[in-house]
Amino acid sequence: MLTQKYKSLIFLLKTKATFITGLVFSILIVGLVLAFLLDLALGSVDIPVQEVINILLGQEPEKATWTNIILKFRLPKALTATLAGAALGVSGLQMQTLFKNPLAGPFVLGISSGASLGVALVVLTASVITPKLLADLAIISDFGLVLAASIGAASVLGIMLVVSRRVQDTMTLLILGLLFGYATSAIVSILLQFSSRERIQSYIMWTFGSFAGVTWRQLVVLIPVILMSLLVALLQSKSLNALLLGESYARSLGLTVQKTRFSIITSASILAGSITAFCGPIAFLGVAIPHLCRSLFNTSDHRILIPSVTILGATLALIADLFAQLLVSEMVLPLNAVTALIGTPVVTWVILRRNYRKSF
Repeated sequence: MLTQKYKSLIFLLKTKATFITGLVFSILIVGLVLAFLLDLALGSVDIPVQEVINILLGQEPEKATWTNIILKFRLPKALTATLAGAALGVSGLQMQTLFKNPLAGPFVLGISSGASLGVALVVLTASVITPKLLADLAIISDFGLVLAASIGAASVLGIMLVVSRRVQDTMTLLILGLLFGYATSAIVSILLQFSSRERIQSYIMWTFGSFAGVTWRQLVVLIPVILMSLLVALLQSKSLNALLLGESYARSLGLTVQKTRFSIITSASILAGSITAFCGPIAFLGVAIPHLCRSLFNTSDHRILIPSVTILGATLALIADLFAQLLVSEMVLPLNAVTALIGTPVVTWVILRRNYRKSF
């Protein structure tokens, strides 16, 4: 009798937990849709949301110019923000699990700096050696940027992975990550000395971060790269869960740790590197979003975290883009400044909470 009641109680608790998880996911999806529509509707020219929906459905709006504004400028930007937030959030989640470090992320561990170095090398080499060839093969040059940024990100991530096996202290690892970031930034600064003034100006603007510079032609490259990498990350859910419990436990489940680690590094590098290539080094989203989702769902299960990080990351990136446009009239703020305002309180909260737990 008691066993039956116990089973019934467990069943009710599981049903309640499933219902709450489904409800939170529904709220996140609605929030993403609203943020996406608002990012299309608001700007220097405000367009009613209903007119935005009509344009997306292929209907004629009240003003013909609204169609051009939406389809040529705002829709590529909104899609880029959606992809960027999802990619950076999932990349940060993968790194935090891989390093067992709650403050790991593309920006904090120097991954974005490594991607920046790869982009700078390609841009400078292309401008000196084969500018006409790359101009004629635009899609190939975009793939080259993604590849170079991913290799740069993977190189720094690989170095940090080797270091993490020797250095157990979290703060030491973070300091080393910052040092690697400074080193790669120094190399980029040296390379820029050999570039023209216009190219230096463009690079500085690129470092501010922006979703607005990505064109439809570049999205042809970016969309499949990000979606495939996100799918790979989702398929890694069980492996990531196993790594949370330690490498010995993962091996006992039949997991090949070296292959799994390489797969995670590759996926995280492509996600962070490709976004950095097209949007610039965007700070804090990769660190903050996984922690928000862990708190929101009160779980470390990557089968829940990866979809939720994808949705919430996309939503917060769209909100950051809106703030960058709307906080100051007739001026667009640097995107990195806005993401820092979002991410800094979360990172501060994580550090304070860890210190609080250690004090007891």
